[in-house]
Amino acid sequence: MSTFAEILLNGVSLGSVYALIALGFVVIFRATEVVNFAHASLLLAGGYVTATLHDDLGFWPALLVGIAGAAVVGAAVEFLVMRRYRGSDHSVLAIVTIGVDILLTTELTRRMGTDVLPLGDPWGDAVLKVGPISLAHTRIAAFVAAALLITAFLLVFRYTSWGVAMRAAAESAETAALMGVRLGRVSLGAWAVAGGLAAVAALFLTVFPTPGLERATSLAALKAFPAAILGGLDSTTGALVGGLLVGITESLATGYQSDLTFLGRGLGDLAPYLVMVVILLIRPAGLFGTKELARV
Repeated sequence: MSTFAEILLNGVSLGSVYALIALGFVVIFRATEVVNFAHASLLLAGGYVTATLHDDLGFWPALLVGIAGAAVVGAAVEFLVMRRYRGSDHSVLAIVTIGVDILLTTELTRRMGTDVLPLGDPWGDAVLKVGPISLAHTRIAAFVAAALLITAFLLVFRYTSWGVAMRAAAESAETAALMGVRLGRVSLGAWAVAGGLAAVAALFLTVFPTPGLERATSLAALKAFPAAILGGLDSTTGALVGGLLVGITESLATGYQSDLTFLGRGLGDLAPYLVMVVILLIRPAGLFGTKELARV
């Protein structure tokens, strides 16, 4: 029972980090109706800035610069690239984000080489023990940070003018524009917020028990993509629930891998996608996604 509780708690912590990444997907989709496949490179950019500056600035200033840097990169992608394609088909814009991701990821991995970069976090490999249950301090910090950031985002999304503008744009971009909503600013803010959230997620994906930031770290964004899809790409609540589902599923599949050898190795990496397929078979729009209605 203690093993199950430990795996479950680790899954909730990991899921909260996935929820941050999934929230980035959802924010951009709600603002622009574009699926952002460049999100992985934003995550890698934020982690890289933090990793390269923590020796000179200290951890917390470096983290703030990393968050700001990822937000600036996201805003720059929107302003310099995506805005030039405004009005194009959404599938074309999604393909453009794939190209952006390839360019950014290639440059960042070229700079990193084969090195594994520590981010200089203050938690190290410390572990909290409560009876038979052991939980790394990094997992606790991940859950607390994600809970605070998600709560802050939801409050801003609901009670600020930017949040109102984003919700209006998500309902009907044309109507929102006619009512005076600056769609360009909404889109720019969405990309910046997504970049900042990705930078925080990069931190908690590269601290203990993982060795640090490496070229494959950006692949974690691909695990958060099923979370956004199964929750519903236009639902912030869905991103949170989807992130937790994916994190818990991955943690359970990895933790009980030895008992599931008949299903093959690497089940933990495959489990999020299996959950996504099962849920989409039942609810094609996701758990909280808006169903599209069409008159025929």
